[in-house]
Amino acid sequence: MKTSFLRWAIGRGEFDGRFSELYGNESAAGQKSRYISALDRFSIKYGDGKLDNDVHVFSVPGRSEICGNHTDHNCGAVIGCAVDIDLILVASPIEDRKINIMSEGFGFISLDIDQIMKTPPEKFTTKALVAGVCAGFMNRGCNVGGFNAYITSNVKRGSGLSSSAAFEAAVGTVLNFYYNENKLDSVEIAKISQYAEREYFGKACGLMDQAICSVGGLVMIDFENETAPKIEKLDIDFSEFGISMCITDTGGDHSDLSDDYSSIPTEMKKVAEHFGQRVLRFVDSAALIEEIPKLRSETGDRAILRALHFADENIRVARLKTAMLKHDAAEFLRIISESGESSERLLQNIYSPKQTKRQGIALALEMSARLLKGKNAAWRVHGGGFAGTVQAFVPNELVEEFRSGMERVFGEGSCTVMQVRSSGAVTVF
Repeated sequence: MKTSFLRWAIGRGEFDGRFSELYGNESAAGQKSRYISALDRFSIKYGDGKLDNDVHVFSVPGRSEICGNHTDHNCGAVIGCAVDIDLILVASPIEDRKINIMSEGFGFISLDIDQIMKTPPEKFTTKALVAGVCAGFMNRGCNVGGFNAYITSNVKRGSGLSSSAAFEAAVGTVLNFYYNENKLDSVEIAKISQYAEREYFGKACGLMDQAICSVGGLVMIDFENETAPKIEKLDIDFSEFGISMCITDTGGDHSDLSDDYSSIPTEMKKVAEHFGQRVLRFVDSAALIEEIPKLRSETGDRAILRALHFADENIRVARLKTAMLKHDAAEFLRIISESGESSERLLQNIYSPKQTKRQGIALALEMSARLLKGKNAAWRVHGGGFAGTVQAFVPNELVEEFRSGMERVFGEGSCTVMQVRSSGAVTVF
C-alpha cells in the first residue's frame, strides 16, 4: 500500500478493528495518530515528504516476565506475557542490499548487508543486532535483502520490557515477510533474535524475551529442549483474581550492565560444569546441596547462591502454573512473592556492585512493600534486573493509590498498568 492511502484509511476508520484487536477498544483511538505520525516520518526520511512509498507496518510487543527470573539461559521454565506496549516499524523493500533504519529518539543507521557479513559491526551497538539477525537468516539458508524503515516505540530502552528483543523480532519479521514468504515461524524468529544478541551484540541472554515478543499472549515456556522449546498458552485473565499488573520504571539504564547480566548465566554454568553438565537444568538439586563444600572453593559462594535460586525458581514456575489454572489468587501471590525474595537474596540482581549509589530497583521494591503492606499483593524485580523496572500485582481498588505513591518517587508516568496482548510480532496491515 501507499503511505498516503494508509493515512487516509486510518483516518476513515478502515483499520479500527485491527487497532482494537491489538490495543483494546479504549486505546485504539490514540494509536491511530501514532501510526499516522510514523507514516509521515517514514515519508519525510525516505522521500521529499510527498513521495508515496509502498509500505507495510509491523508491530512487536514488549514482554513481562511473571515467574522464572533468570532460568531460561540454563534450560529452565518461565511464565511470561506479551504486553500492550509495542514497537511499530514502517518499512518498504528496496533493490539495494542495504538496511536503513531511522529510530525515533536514536537516530539513523545504514548497513551494507554484504559488508557486515564480512566485517561484523562493533559489539553492543544497534548495527550489531541487525547484522546478527541477517546472519541468523543466512545461516538457515534464508534470503536477506534491503529495506528502508522507520521505528517508533513505547517499549523504553532499559525498561526491562525487552526493547532489544522487540527490535530484533521486528527486523526478523520484516526479512521473513519481504524475502522469505513468511516461511519461518515465530519461534524460529525468536531463536534468530537470541543468536543476534548473543553472538553479535555480546549479551549472554536466554530465549525468554525473544520468544514472548515473537509469540505473544500469556505463555509458559519450557526450555529443557533448547532447539524445540515447549510453549503453552495459558488462557488466564488477571482481572479474574481482582488484581492488576503494575510495572514501575525506576529510570535505570541496562546499557552499561551487560557484564553484570552475563555473570549470572556464566556463574550458573560453572556450577553445572562441576557435575559434568552444560546447564543447571540437568543437575539434581539434592546433589547440588551435597556438593556445596567443594563448590565454595571451585566456583565461589555467589555462584552457589545463584544456582540454588535456579533450582527453586524452576519449581516455582510449575507451581505458579497450577495455581493460575486453579484460579487460586492467594497461592499465585505467595509464589510471586517467593520469586521476588529469591531474586533479591540469592540471585542478587537488584543493583550492580559497580554502581552502589544507583539502587532504583531496591528503592522501588521497598516503596512497593510500604505501599502494599498487609494487602493481598505481591512485588518482585522484573526481567534481567540490576536496573529498569519492578513488577507488582495490586488489588484493583488500590491501583490508583499505588500508582500515585510510586510516581511521587519515580516521576509522572513511571507506573503503568499493563494488559496482556494476545498477538506477538505481526504485520499490522
